[in-house]
Amino acid sequence: MDGFYRFKLHLIINDCGKLIAFFVTRGNTDDRQVLEQLTHGLTGKLFGDKGYLSKILRENLLERGLELITKLRCNMKPISITDFDNALLRKGSIIETVNAQLKNISQIEHSCHLFLANFMVNLIAGLIAYTWQPKKPSFDLLYHDFCLVSI
Repeated sequence: MDGFYRFKLHLIINDCGKLIAFFVTRGNTDDRQVLEQLTHGLTGKLFGDKGYLSKILRENLLERGLELITKLRCNMKPISITDFDNALLRKGSIIETVNAQLKNISQIEHSCHLFLANFMVNLIAGLIAYTWQPKKPSFDLLYHDFCLVSI
């Protein structure tokens, strides 16, 4: 989510829509550069968009116990994933719903900040407000044997 104060907000949520981690970068920073710091201490499955595609990054995360699952570009060789993982990958709109709630309900997108500190206070306050929402966007899962996170 970029376009406010020329920064990007990277989010990790779990299958219940709860905020697990966040990271703020400049708008021109490659998404893959922050993923290892953002996922420090996490294990399970991590679903992301094409901005996080990297074979080396996927292997590094897999060594730490975190399986990165992303959609592939059309010129890439197919990777076999389970039907369940493929179904969850198609549910990428959940993170977009969280982003929309942060923008519209928590009002974190505000372009008139004169100071960086004001921007950061507004951002943190919006994230805290989101965590207190009683109903969050979530997956309807029948299996709770494993940890799911989405970026």
